[in-house]
Amino acid sequence: MNIFPAIDLYDGKAVRLLKGDYAQMTIYGDDPVAIAKEFENKGAKYIHVVDLEGAKKGSPAHLHVVKGISENTGLFIETGGGIRDMETVELYLQNGANRVILGTAAVTDEAFLRAAIAKHGDKIAVGADIADGKIAIKGWVEKSDYTADDFFAKMQTLGVKTIICTDISKDGAMRGTNLALYKELSEKYTVDIIASGGVSTIEDVRALAKMQVYGAIIGKAYYIGAIDLTEAIEVAK
Repeated sequence: MNIFPAIDLYDGKAVRLLKGDYAQMTIYGDDPVAIAKEFENKGAKYIHVVDLEGAKKGSPAHLHVVKGISENTGLFIETGGGIRDMETVELYLQNGANRVILGTAAVTDEAFLRAAIAKHGDKIAVGADIADGKIAIKGWVEKSDYTADDFFAKMQTLGVKTIICTDISKDGAMRGTNLALYKELSEKYTVDIIASGGVSTIEDVRALAKMQVYGAIIGKAYYIGAIDLTEAIEVAK
């Protein structure tokens, strides 16, 4: 299993939200590129970057940060947040992103999703953010009609290779991750699943690695010192 330490961006800073609530934001640093270098120094090979402003507005606000991380580290960068047209996909890929995550657009614009996959293949990932059993969109402020199962089945049929799956109720709450959800989804579907939301302890990492999910995102637990990144990477192997 691969570990993806996370940087969520707002106003140029590295932040974390509690359960997707913009009113409950904690700032962890004002130099995201330095944080990414720190991840790499601790053994990370991957990084998960989310443009929270982009997710809210529907257009990228932190392209320069992705570029900075690409130019200053050797990390594999996956990034998302407000990517809703092909021009933005191209912009991110040209500026150092290795994989681009479509969230709202994957739910609301199937033609765009199909075109992006046709052109860029496994450089396109999809975000499945789950709130009360439904897929949430637009920075988690709206719910779609898709259940997690419906959505995963459809994405697999369309040829999506990687799905970043977040249980919003667990995100940033430091109460453990939804192991039952990831077990069920990983047994049902062949897509690469990246578990996100509530990965709070080394035990969470160990349990997910045992399930052989493709990846796990570590956010708040790293910033508050609950998980040692180097140890998590070793355990994940």
